[in-house]
Amino acid sequence: MTQSSPRDARQQKLSALRADALRRYAGLRIPAGFNGRWTRRQWAHASLFASIIALLGALVPGFDQALALPTHAPRASMALTLPQIGPKKVVAGPTRKGDSWQVVNVRAGETASEIFKQLDIPQGDLARLLKYPGVNMEMRRLRPGAEIAFDLPPGGPLRGFRYTRIGEKVELDMTGEKIVETAVPQQVDVRTVVLSGTVGDSLFESARKVGLTTQNLKELTDDIFKYSVDFDSDLDNNDRFSVVVDQTWKDGKLVDTGPVLAATITTDGKLHSGFLFERDGKPGYYTADGRSLERAFIRMPIPYARLTSGFGGRRHPVLGRFRMHKGVDYAAGTGTPIMAAGDARVKSVGWHGGYGKAVELDHGQGKTTFYAHMSRFAKIRPGQRITQGTVIGYVGSTGLSTGPHLHYEFRVNGAHRNPLSMMLPPPAPLSGTLLAQFKGETKRALGKIREVENIVFQGEEIRVADAASEKGKTKADKRG
Repeated sequence: MTQSSPRDARQQKLSALRADALRRYAGLRIPAGFNGRWTRRQWAHASLFASIIALLGALVPGFDQALALPTHAPRASMALTLPQIGPKKVVAGPTRKGDSWQVVNVRAGETASEIFKQLDIPQGDLARLLKYPGVNMEMRRLRPGAEIAFDLPPGGPLRGFRYTRIGEKVELDMTGEKIVETAVPQQVDVRTVVLSGTVGDSLFESARKVGLTTQNLKELTDDIFKYSVDFDSDLDNNDRFSVVVDQTWKDGKLVDTGPVLAATITTDGKLHSGFLFERDGKPGYYTADGRSLERAFIRMPIPYARLTSGFGGRRHPVLGRFRMHKGVDYAAGTGTPIMAAGDARVKSVGWHGGYGKAVELDHGQGKTTFYAHMSRFAKIRPGQRITQGTVIGYVGSTGLSTGPHLHYEFRVNGAHRNPLSMMLPPPAPLSGTLLAQFKGETKRALGKIREVENIVFQGEEIRVADAASEKGKTKADKRG
């Protein structure tokens, strides 16, 4: 037996001391076992727990049964009829024609190719569709807001296609070997409406805002009020206008606006009105009492022009000396059309000294008109008969001129007259059967006008309520 070294003895002594210290530490942390008697604290805990159990048993229904031991109840058996087990059925998607229409409203910047790609239309069906006459062209002309529709079942072929062609809806049936075309019925609604507003800074802009077309505005300025209203100098910002038109709606969308049926415009408190009526097969505009609005001569032979120089003596802008101005000047852009003031025979077309390129028209009964400083002539020749409103040339600045404008003269038996003050007799008014027919046909349009304008008829005068008057109504000037 080998004798242990001092180092080993020291290690054994340290191990014994460590074990003794661990036993003492554990004795302090672990409580002694139950010795058969409860402490006061343990009795208090037991009483509290028993009180809680009693309260739960009294307040909660069924709690006493929940604490009871489970008992075995007899079991009952019931026979059930089970379905036969067969192969799994797959529910097919929609297969009937017309039950899978997808409507697409074209957005700004969107093309037909992008729409076809988004819908994942089979290439074979797409190629077949685009080969159909007219489809490819219409798809290239798609505009924002246009509506197209596809009968395209999920994962299936393209069975139908709807689109608008020249304003009409068309449906293409692609289920057969040949594509079959049918017209899609559309709900068409014609509404007689009155569009009204104030002139503001621009009659053109105000008219477009309320829904009038460019053609409607041309009818106002060139047909109805061209003799009675100078649209450059007579209008103020607060002047009112009201226009009656027929609008055509298809499937809830406005597709067409017809000609002006009736119109009124107020300038300086005076009401001007016009109603469309067909006389001897020729449509024209008349006052509410049946007088024609046509005149032998147009007051302004150039539309939307600005009067820059009146009739009478003035200092010539080029020559610099005082001389008689034998006509009136209208400023307008180069190339603006110039119209014949009335029915006439072309007297001369060519260069007239300081007047530059000019045209003279003979209207008969000693009346002639002269148009100067043109940039070029229209296709007219001396001796040719033309009607009122025919374009005879275009605004320019030829001859002694400081800028593009029209110099316009009116002569009676060679004597110069002021074109703005010429009063020529109008055509004979309607009477008898024609007047009664006119009253009947214009009654509807007149009713629409009265919805927005307070118009009262008294003999041959038309009076309009003046909203700015303190009395509420003032008399308008009698029309001549």
